[in-house]
Amino acid sequence: MELNKTSQQKLKLSLLATAMVFALSACDGDDGSDGLNGAAGQDGAPGQDGAPGQDGAPGQDGAPGQDGAPGFAAGKFLVANNGDANRNTVTVVDQNANPLSIVTTGANEGIVFTEGGALVQAGDSDLPLLRTLCNFDTQTNYMMSTGKEITGTSTGLVNPKGITFAEDAGLVMVADFNGQKVSVFGGQAAGDAAPVAEIMVSAKPWDLAYDEQNDRLFVALTDGTLAVYDNVAGSGFAPTVMRSVVPSDADGNQISINLHGIAYEPMSNRMVLSDVGDAAVADDGQIFVLDNVSSADGAVVPTRVIGGASTQLGNPVDIILTGSDLRVAEKSNDAILVFSNIFNGESGDIEPTLSTPSIKPESVAEFKELEAMKDASDNGITTTPIMGLSVSSNPSSESATTGQVAQYSAVLSSELSTFDAGISIESAAFTASGDGVITFDNVDTSTGGLLVINRLKTMRDGMMYSDSYDHMIVGSETGLVAPKGLDISSQDGVVFVADVNEATPAVRVFSPCASGNIAPLLTLEAANGARPWDVDYDPATDSAYLALTNGSVAVFEEVVRRMESGETVITGEDRLIVPASGGSAFSAPTNLHGIDYDSQSDSLVISDVGSAADATDGKLYVIAGAGRADGLTDVSVNIAGPNSMLGNPVDLMLSNGHVYVAEKSNGMILRFDNILNSASGDIAPTFSMMYPAPESVQVLPVQ
Repeated sequence: MELNKTSQQKLKLSLLATAMVFALSACDGDDGSDGLNGAAGQDGAPGQDGAPGQDGAPGQDGAPGQDGAPGFAAGKFLVANNGDANRNTVTVVDQNANPLSIVTTGANEGIVFTEGGALVQAGDSDLPLLRTLCNFDTQTNYMMSTGKEITGTSTGLVNPKGITFAEDAGLVMVADFNGQKVSVFGGQAAGDAAPVAEIMVSAKPWDLAYDEQNDRLFVALTDGTLAVYDNVAGSGFAPTVMRSVVPSDADGNQISINLHGIAYEPMSNRMVLSDVGDAAVADDGQIFVLDNVSSADGAVVPTRVIGGASTQLGNPVDIILTGSDLRVAEKSNDAILVFSNIFNGESGDIEPTLSTPSIKPESVAEFKELEAMKDASDNGITTTPIMGLSVSSNPSSESATTGQVAQYSAVLSSELSTFDAGISIESAAFTASGDGVITFDNVDTSTGGLLVINRLKTMRDGMMYSDSYDHMIVGSETGLVAPKGLDISSQDGVVFVADVNEATPAVRVFSPCASGNIAPLLTLEAANGARPWDVDYDPATDSAYLALTNGSVAVFEEVVRRMESGETVITGEDRLIVPASGGSAFSAPTNLHGIDYDSQSDSLVISDVGSAADATDGKLYVIAGAGRADGLTDVSVNIAGPNSMLGNPVDLMLSNGHVYVAEKSNGMILRFDNILNSASGDIAPTFSMMYPAPESVQVLPVQ
């Protein structure tokens, strides 16, 4: 579960009115009269003191002041609803559980919000499923064009309940209640996909937590025990040892009955568990706090136990930690409860810090505003550490590298990893989370599509495409026939795909989260039927640059803004850049392929393959001031000639001021350093290596 900063303690203010008490004293008596002059008269007897005054009545206590709002840090949380009237929705609430908006997800069970901004939810109200809403918007319902689901007989799912997400590996782990197992799926799996693995458990599970750093899985079981598995992924998801942790009293007697919610705090190695007791009883819920849980085994005495009438715990079906605040989805009593400072304090019948009405909450997760995600292709000149270079291979006939995506070191000296797509492919690009998107086409059937590969950047060395991890976007509705180059905007959750087919050439925009036969979100059509080979989208200016095979660059402005305003097709570019020298366009044959625009330097780097049949006439161009260029535009750098080894430079990418080039006809990867300030002419590359028929090249920054 996600963690947040420690919240402040709840403050209560009250006013006490006080009354002033006055003692009233009586007046003294008068002296007696003086006698006649002469002999002195006798003094009169002193007067008696008057009776003391009565004390005034005490003032009444003032009315108690209103409780102050709990001092929780501002935040947003997601509550999965599972009542008769609100099932299959998620309510967005503030830190005090006040509702802000409601989203229809079509699922009713456990939820998790990933670091990449996706909402993943389990469902069993109809068919068992896992549903993902990518680039989750707190106002937008589930749509097939921007989301996907795992469902069907091959999934093996019966009653998926709690879920967790392994960020590094990109894996969804699911507690399948009546299946009595934990099912594991790749984060990009979709449709009727078999799980990566199934781990059978000793009793029906409700929720789970995964410590990815230590490869340890905790499963809350409904027989009141906590199952702990070590070396989970390291064993190929077949761990051989399971420890059973049993919350118990000092005499070793089990005090847990029916565990549901689970929240693990890895920094302190502490666990919080919720117990619903008898699901039909609305006042027997409990909370347990366990220390040193990673090494615990057998009967364990909790450091804190909370239960009783004042707690409002009846069926606490899910919990999350934000700092030391525990938020509880209390289903039977229709509330979201908060227990502050959960790791400290007395055991017993403890009143929650906050109780907010919520109809049949089933699960709760924290929603975090994400930092801006910058893709490697949008960072051309800033010094950035890189882990390597990704290259796709596309030989003209079947060979050992057909379908291969390989990674090499930054100076092209050694191979780091390989992945087999299983089919002939074109170009590969990567999301900020490390997932890959690969274009492919089939010339025999005139159809194309996209492969979306789970954690291609870091976790798939030596592996192949698998429906258990990955998915496809393919079919007549996609419009894809001959897709080539592509670019990803992770911030906007879209991939731009250049389709060079002769009949319907265009750049088509998809959510990589979508799957199957899905229509594009947006289509960009260059004027006069011009055919794009590659595309680069710049989020800083909301502009798309299309490398056209007629030797020009079509520029579309305000692309995402227009898409989000409802436009689905944009016909005709806003600007057309024609590379030139001395005010004249380059002579034919010109055939632009690779393209990369850098907004920091306002420079455009493009490659020209010239004649595809000529392995010596390739060129590299740099256009300065490209953000305002229109019409004939002189290039500032023009590299060509035998020393350059440029024949058919089909793709390129700018990184750290250097340009990497996929030189297909000569079977090489080339690197030209400091390209924006390079001299023109027959310039040799700074680094080079042989590679069979490279189709695309992508720089992979260190995360």
